[in-house]
Amino acid sequence: MDYRYLGRSALKVSSLCLGAMMFGGETDEPTSRRIIDAAFEQGVNFLDTADVYHAGRSEEIVGRAIAQRRDDWVVATKFGYPASATARPNQQGQSRKWIFQTVDASLERLGTDYIDILYFHRALVDAPLEEAVRAIGDLIRQGKVRYFGVSNFRAWRIAEIVRLAEQMGIDRPVAIEPVYNMVDRTAEMELMPAAAHYGIGVVPYSPLARGVLTGKYASGNAPPADSRVARGDKRIQQTEWRPESLAIAQKVAAYAAERGTTAIAFAIAWVLKNRLVSSAIAGPRTQAHWDSYMEALTLQLGPDDEKFVDSLVPPGHASTAGYTDPNYPVEGRRTSV
Repeated sequence: MDYRYLGRSALKVSSLCLGAMMFGGETDEPTSRRIIDAAFEQGVNFLDTADVYHAGRSEEIVGRAIAQRRDDWVVATKFGYPASATARPNQQGQSRKWIFQTVDASLERLGTDYIDILYFHRALVDAPLEEAVRAIGDLIRQGKVRYFGVSNFRAWRIAEIVRLAEQMGIDRPVAIEPVYNMVDRTAEMELMPAAAHYGIGVVPYSPLARGVLTGKYASGNAPPADSRVARGDKRIQQTEWRPESLAIAQKVAAYAAERGTTAIAFAIAWVLKNRLVSSAIAGPRTQAHWDSYMEALTLQLGPDDEKFVDSLVPPGHASTAGYTDPNYPVEGRRTSV
């Protein structure tokens, strides 16, 4: 296993981060624990979950699974999304009240007294950042949180977070969590250069484009019964389920086969080859899924591979012209009601 520093911090994380989004939902607890144990034996020390993954069940399963070796793991969780579909106004967002409340709840579910990395799960365009940064600084001083990061933030907000942290005498965030894969390279435009400038680690999620880059989906064919699309997953419908991406995935699968590898290994290895990436989050549903990621750690990519990917999607762009991820809304036009 390759270990990389998380930005300019002294914290080292495995180049693969185990994503626990499926745990407690599509993946039952026994399977989740087998995957966590296998990952640990393979040298993974980085685990990513969130307060809202399956109403907190992901955190509970993670907490029980790592209880005997808690200090061997770097555990990241998040705040910001509504606690439930019926959440009241202050049961979400980034107020001091909610951050303190949700961190205490996460600590209880995880069965631990500290969180290694606490992420803003999303950017709230109408909420002030100062209060949230100050609250996180207080949690760090209390020992409940070790580091913090941001997920789904645009580059200018990353810069503002850095400014606020320095103004308040708080360490800068250690990580950003953007979506990044071969069919959505928009993070290369400003997010990754901003992170590099400020010494922040990059921990991309969705390196397989929520399964599209496995090549299992073909235009015109019904999706596999056990797939995210067949389950009606909202995020894949919003993002990766695009004709252009499906066509590219088939080309990637054919190219990878010619190289004697899999589309899965090739797609993850491509993300990890970016020197600005500290670790890539891979979220399995099954043990077989997790096992299929391992080849990416030893797969060597060269200039011809880079040219191939560039021919599919130019650097800094997505597969579809005019595409905007709803997690990164365009904010530059505001009109009166």
